[in-house]
Amino acid sequence: MSRIGKLPIEIPQGVEVTINGQTITAKGPLGTESVTVREEIIVKKEDDKVVLTRRDEERKTRALHGLSRTLVANAINGVKTGFEKKLELQGVGYRAAMQDTTLNLQLGYSHPINIEPPAGITITVEANTKISVKGSNKQAVGDVAATIRSKRPPEVYKGKGVRYEGEYVRRKAGKAGKK
Repeated sequence: MSRIGKLPIEIPQGVEVTINGQTITAKGPLGTESVTVREEIIVKKEDDKVVLTRRDEERKTRALHGLSRTLVANAINGVKTGFEKKLELQGVGYRAAMQDTTLNLQLGYSHPINIEPPAGITITVEANTKISVKGSNKQAVGDVAATIRSKRPPEVYKGKGVRYEGEYVRRKAGKAGKK
């Protein structure tokens, strides 16, 4: 039995969960998220919990069990508390600023980089080198954060670039020098 898949998902106060066939919809203070689960997984609502079970013991079904449970749990937690990714800019002259809803980045290129967040995602800039990406959909938050990081990933010689908060960048030694 899947250790993750067999755990029931608690429904917190203020979140309403509806099951319509294989589609689970969670409605909460931060919005609405919906997840469609494959036919191999049975979804039931018992009291204030959502329980996912398998129809059979095939390899594919066992693989989907834990994944489906995690996707449903992320949707329920996302509409209640939301998800957040923090990024840091390191490098001389690297800075971020917000212009209305657009993120404006100066990353050492000859031009500024503008990133427009998709619906449901909010980007804030605390100080001019700290960026925060928030939203109720975990995958969308991660995608936007990865897009921002991809504009100038950290390089290994000086450590300059956009990195996740707390990310360790392994540094390389430069040239050995002449004798």
